[in-house]
Amino acid sequence: MLQPLCTEQFYPSPAADAVVQQLFPIPEAAPLPEAPDPKTCSPQEYLEYYIFPVLLPGMTELLHQAKKEKCFERKRTKFIACDFLTEWLYNHNPRRKDESFTEFFSIPFVHDWLKDHPREPLPLSFFLSEEEASVIIQAFWRGYRVRCDREVQELRQWQKQLRDEKIIFQRVEEFWARQEAKE
Repeated sequence: MLQPLCTEQFYPSPAADAVVQQLFPIPEAAPLPEAPDPKTCSPQEYLEYYIFPVLLPGMTELLHQAKKEKCFERKRTKFIACDFLTEWLYNHNPRRKDESFTEFFSIPFVHDWLKDHPREPLPLSFFLSEEEASVIIQAFWRGYRVRCDREVQELRQWQKQLRDEKIIFQRVEEFWARQEAKE
């Protein structure tokens, strides 16, 4: 079983900050370590300095959004975690600080990828609220129960026989022939 993620390390509460500052006063802010050269540093340094400061808050936001989308309560949802994380990382890229928010499908490399590799459309059930889905299910069930009724079954059999004998089509043709003759 998965353990819950402790997000306090990424988003500490103001009350916790005050308590921590009282217990451990910080006399002076320590200077940030100098950035290692990305081409010569070790993989661990590269991850800790260049990847994790952006990726971990993105993963935290991903979990918050997944909770909002009720991904932990349902088997299937319309939420696509990779799409959300791609959009979040693209929009929080330090190289794009002054640029406006870009939706997932408007990101250039995503747009190019989807041109060559189109996705199948998501099922309608992903876009229905629970209330809308329950109304559709109830309507189907009521219709099924009515169609099971003996009198309705007899009516449907009679209609099928009429269609099979093509009497309806003949009568419609005769009716329109008479109407045209009157004019």
